[in-house]
Amino acid sequence: MKYIEYTVNPQIPRALKPLEELAHNLWLSWNHDALTLFTRLDFDAWMQSQQNPVRMLGMVAQERFEKLAEDDSYLAALNAVVDKFRKYKAGKDTWYRGSKKNTIAYFSMEYGLDVSLPIYSGGLGVLSGDHLKSASDLGLPLVGVGLLYQQGYFQQYLNADGFQQESYPENDWYNMPVRKVTDADGNEVKISVQLSESRVVARVWEVKVGRISLYLLDANLDENSEANRAITATLYGGDREMRIKQEILLGIGGLRALRAMDINPAVTHMNEGHSAFLGIERIREYMQLHGLNRHEAIQAIWPTNIFTTHTPVPAGNERFGIDLMHKYFHAITDGTGFSWDEFIALGRENPEDVQEPFCMTVLAIRLSAYNNGVSELHGAVSRDMWKQIWPELPVSEVPITHITNGVHTRSFLSPELKDLLDRYFGPRFYDEPTYIDIWDRMNRVSDEELWRIHEMRKNQLVTFTRDRLKRQLTRRGASQSQVVHADEVLSPYTFTISFARRFATYKRATLLFRDPDRLRRLLTNPDRPVQIIFAGKAHPHDIPGKNLIKDIVHFASDPEIRSKIVFLENYDLEIAKYLVSGSDIWLNTPRRPMEASGTSGMKAAINGVLNTSILDGWWAEGYDPECGYAIGAGEEYEDEEMQDEIESKLLYDLLEREIIPTYYERGRDGLPRGWISKMKASMADLGGQFSTSRMLTEYSERFYLPALKNYEKVNKNELAQARQLNEYIQRLHHEWKNVSVFKIEGGGGRSLKVGDSFSVECHVHLGKIDPAEVTVQVYTGRIDAEGELEDPQTVDMKVAGQDEEGHIFKVKVRCRHAGRQGFAVRVLPSNPDLVHPFVPGLVRWHL
Repeated sequence: MKYIEYTVNPQIPRALKPLEELAHNLWLSWNHDALTLFTRLDFDAWMQSQQNPVRMLGMVAQERFEKLAEDDSYLAALNAVVDKFRKYKAGKDTWYRGSKKNTIAYFSMEYGLDVSLPIYSGGLGVLSGDHLKSASDLGLPLVGVGLLYQQGYFQQYLNADGFQQESYPENDWYNMPVRKVTDADGNEVKISVQLSESRVVARVWEVKVGRISLYLLDANLDENSEANRAITATLYGGDREMRIKQEILLGIGGLRALRAMDINPAVTHMNEGHSAFLGIERIREYMQLHGLNRHEAIQAIWPTNIFTTHTPVPAGNERFGIDLMHKYFHAITDGTGFSWDEFIALGRENPEDVQEPFCMTVLAIRLSAYNNGVSELHGAVSRDMWKQIWPELPVSEVPITHITNGVHTRSFLSPELKDLLDRYFGPRFYDEPTYIDIWDRMNRVSDEELWRIHEMRKNQLVTFTRDRLKRQLTRRGASQSQVVHADEVLSPYTFTISFARRFATYKRATLLFRDPDRLRRLLTNPDRPVQIIFAGKAHPHDIPGKNLIKDIVHFASDPEIRSKIVFLENYDLEIAKYLVSGSDIWLNTPRRPMEASGTSGMKAAINGVLNTSILDGWWAEGYDPECGYAIGAGEEYEDEEMQDEIESKLLYDLLEREIIPTYYERGRDGLPRGWISKMKASMADLGGQFSTSRMLTEYSERFYLPALKNYEKVNKNELAQARQLNEYIQRLHHEWKNVSVFKIEGGGGRSLKVGDSFSVECHVHLGKIDPAEVTVQVYTGRIDAEGELEDPQTVDMKVAGQDEEGHIFKVKVRCRHAGRQGFAVRVLPSNPDLVHPFVPGLVRWHL
């Protein structure tokens, strides 16, 4: 039956009206005094609404509203929060104070902003949410773009045997912190995108995130077919065809949605490759609106595109089969003039390999001037992974850099610790999020106060865990005695390890279980006991990951240790906040180098929870013996079984000989001074360094601000720069076969000393290319044991003449180091409008 729809809103007294605005802005999620307004309003309704402020307002009794509308204490607290909110939104003293005429559009498949908006699955989504929060804090002209999932990611529960099951509850968007976007006439803003044989229509919803907005596309509309309505049903659900439909809607539809709202996406940032089709849409726009051809349009968008990769293994990058790409080829490329071969080459590492599938990561890289991994180690891994796109370059020069991830500090600090640090750090801690040196003030905080807050948070973690476990057991149909026993699990006085992350096999959740007897001894030690909390989801199709969860549950069912190990179902932001603030150790055991970054350990670190981790991802940069523990020394193994055996023993040794004794070593005052010293060092050293405030200033200074300037340059003089740059690149491609380096003289066979210089001269044949259009370089450095140059430097050569064989280039090279040295000579493009000179196919080395 088709119903006539209408909407009912709560009748909130005028004095309390600001609650509605606060409920619809996720600024609330990182301001505890604002959250307190809702818990004071009606705590039971707050919990029943699953901490959803919009839904909660509709559950509060009218009598309660009327009563608090006359409560001067509540009204004073409300007015104080509203004043703080208004001052924040005004944003007069933000870090970014430039023009907001043009917008940075940030695209991501998922956003983990708050437990009230379940459109995220894990670390990628939480990073995206933190990115938006810090962009708001810094005052950047940035908007987010994503999809509005009717079911979001799956809800996890375990059956009686401990095997993961999934459920997909529907989201009620009319009772969540989102609102439909309408035009000046009150009509819903809608866009459409062509798919293979149909068009999908999507409306746009807005999420307010402090000063900025996140726009989400929703295809669950009556005008769409059932198949197309399902495009925004589930995050990471469905088959490969559903995934390509989602990515067409996200990339192409997302740009069209911004245009429909009169937002100019001058710069686009692709967070992972899911949205990479936006590059094709931007090409189409430049062709249709400005009369460029597709090659000129590529040069127009290239210096304003940014791509961040998060996946350190080839299999984790999005690839589509050739048949599927054939099916959607016209939908993606119509209006651009791309031939099939041209288009498919954009998504292949080797364009000549007709068997290679189409990779979204490769498409994003080829269309972006700025590419980065998410930690220093991941940057190196990414350069090695994608080196075939630039086969002529040494791996170290592959133009993929890194910006290490961070966390939004005020979102993940416990409320108690936030209050403490506000008191000791002063107002700049809130007002100036980019002032990361403020963490040096940790030495002002007394050991006693810090430990008291840690004990409080640990107590809250134990209480929360017991309550969650009782609900899990009741739902599973456990016996009454098992449910009652849940009140006895864990102890606030016992050393607590937490392991909470996605249950992929490479994360090795059960590394501690390789020696069950040794683990039992740790858990049951009467003088220095240990307890462990696990949480995390396996992908619905990941049977090995699900089996890891089942193994943990089975091991924990032993009566001797069942009070010592708990698995919490349905890991989400609420559970995460308890774990990262109430544990003693945050355990992370990936196989190096398969952890791109990881951010959960950063959240733990800012709360004084010490990291114990493999030296992978961010911990390879963050580790210091004063502020945490390392499992191994960053070794990598060919034999995974050997690796697991060695590193599990290292972990046991670390726990038995260092970590647990340090925790339980107490002074006469009962305080673990050595442990507290590490807590304070961890917070001081890591708190600012691994914040999204630091991360966003890096993105801004290295990518966003240069890209915005590039946009202004590109769009001057009827896009003359793009036309000229394209003409230059096309000419180089045509002539490059004629470029050669020969007759190299100098350097070879000589014995020199550090500080000496030697001359290098060579002839370069350039065909019809002008010498000013290229750079000829000496590429020199120490030769390592494998015959490769170590820590190379480049020295630009200068034209010294010309003869019938070509142009003569010369330079003097200074010897920087002792040892066996070597050099080569190469030719690269040189043009002031190139962000970097490493254009695939345009490098020529001497033979």
